[in-house]
Amino acid sequence: MSAKKKRNHIRQAKMSDAKEILRLIRYWAEKGKLLPRGLNDIYERLRDFVVYESASGKILGIVSLAVIWENLGEVRSLVVAEDAQSKGIGKALVRHCVKTAKTVGIKHLFALTYVPEFFAKLGFKETDKQELPQKIWGDCVRCYKFPDCDETAVSIWLDDESA
Repeated sequence: MSAKKKRNHIRQAKMSDAKEILRLIRYWAEKGKLLPRGLNDIYERLRDFVVYESASGKILGIVSLAVIWENLGEVRSLVVAEDAQSKGIGKALVRHCVKTAKTVGIKHLFALTYVPEFFAKLGFKETDKQELPQKIWGDCVRCYKFPDCDETAVSIWLDDESA
């Protein structure tokens, strides 16, 4: 019998991943590409995270899927390691979020992003933030950028055949 060859894959985040998740988020937050998150927040929301892991065990990308309200979910903290950019990892992570969202019954998925063109390639459309009141009054009011948010809201309806 031959050993099964390991390959790149998406898996649920584990406690042992939290510090690497934090490192990736901090790296991109310091470049102004992502809002920062603290280690405590990552631990509290660890079940929301999945990681894209290489065959050698290195975490190449992360994303979290947050349930915001009935039928409403958010793609959060999507990052790919700088040396793993443009290899389809981000797309794979968003597609994983879409699949998971459909499985749990989320009908409307959104993201706040600095790269709306990336999400547009996956069927997301620009959305007025005012159409996301649960997000604004639940999370955004606590953000240091509120009310002058410079991120673009994008969303997709998952009952759409293209999703």
